Amino acid sequence: MLVQRFRFAFLAFAVCHSVSGAVFAGPQDTSPDSASAKAPTEPPRPGPELLKFTPEQIEAAYEGKRMPEAVSMYLVIARGGQMDGTTGWFGPAASRFSWQWLAERHGIESDQPLRKETFRGDERIFTQLDRDRDGSISESDLDWSDGNPWVRQSYMINRLFRRIDPSGDGNLTVEEWQAFFDRVADGEKSIRFEQLRDAIIPPGNGFLPGDQPRRETLIRGLMAGEIGSLQEGPSVDEKAPDFELKPLEGGSPVRLSDRIGKKPVVLVFGNFTCGPFRSMYPTVEAVRKRQTDYADFLFIYVREAHPTNGWAMKSNEKAGVAIAQPTTYQERHAVAEQCAAKLDATIPLLVDDLNDTAGNAYSGMPARLYVIDTDGKVAYKSGRGPFGFKPEEMEQALLMTLLENNAAK
Repeated sequence: MLVQRFRFAFLAFAVCHSVSGAVFAGPQDTSPDSASAKAPTEPPRPGPELLKFTPEQIEAAYEGKRMPEAVSMYLVIARGGQMDGTTGWFGPAASRFSWQWLAERHGIESDQPLRKETFRGDERIFTQLDRDRDGSISESDLDWSDGNPWVRQSYMINRLFRRIDPSGDGNLTVEEWQAFFDRVADGEKSIRFEQLRDAIIPPGNGFLPGDQPRRETLIRGLMAGEIGSLQEGPSVDEKAPDFELKPLEGGSPVRLSDRIGKKPVVLVFGNFTCGPFRSMYPTVEAVRKRQTDYADFLFIYVREAHPTNGWAMKSNEKAGVAIAQPTTYQERHAVAEQCAAKLDATIPLLVDDLNDTAGNAYSGMPARLYVIDTDGKVAYKSGRGPFGFKPEEMEQALLMTLLENNAAK
């Protein structure tokens, strides 16, 4: 235990230096676990201030108060917890719409299915909301929580997809499928279950080889805003923060407020070095293709999640994605160009500034999705990527925004 406390004290000291260039004022004994560490009189704000206190002190300070997502994220990291969609790192999505909202709108009990003949909207919307394709909409069709069996299986498919997609562009070709089979079969004409399992699920902790981070790497990345913004972003029904950013292809800056009014606006936040974002981005393009007449889409390019001088990943290196964190706008613009080319992006791409103005305003790092209604208010806010980045959940919220708009006419 004493060794663990010393390691955490050293970690806090090192991260303070790496984030600010100076040690923060505090007790002479820098160990947050020591008896001399003073408990906070107010809940510590997300950021380097957290490093002054033990996880227990932080939790005590927030007792009875809402804990910001970044603080929950820090506590998971500080305690060496497993980072997945069920722990404090990734909060769930927030939406104006729910199964209860849809049931009440159609005058049915929440324990009854919504059938096509009762549906008050376009047939295409009904078809897309009916996720399990059983001819009716029920609560399970709208459940994107991490406890949903379909969602858990979807995570597994994404892992499979990323292992077979060596190019890391979110699209599988016939040649890539064949190359994967040949590698696993090792000269045979067929493969067995355990061969496929071992090729997809690496032994041990679930990270791909060379991807597992050290705890200090995660804390440094959090404080730098690489693995998640320290800010919260707007809540559902709040006014969407305005921004003005330069488009990748040049020309006049794009202001969000100029896009509000005629159609809902979908905001897509992401970056090149986030492998899960690359794997799921083509689904966003597919949603845009389906809904292009009904919504406006903007892609906001944000700070890198896995730069070579941060939480570097071998899986990125294998995909030909090796990028240091840009230190100038021109460098970020150049990386955004690489990303757009790799992903064949057609959604208008705006490059955030080096102060991460839009990324922080929306808590958009490492990836996030929003639906902004025609009044300029947030109708849907995805969870923090990668686990919370669910394009089809966003599409369901967008479709219900359209239902809401049609009912108001």
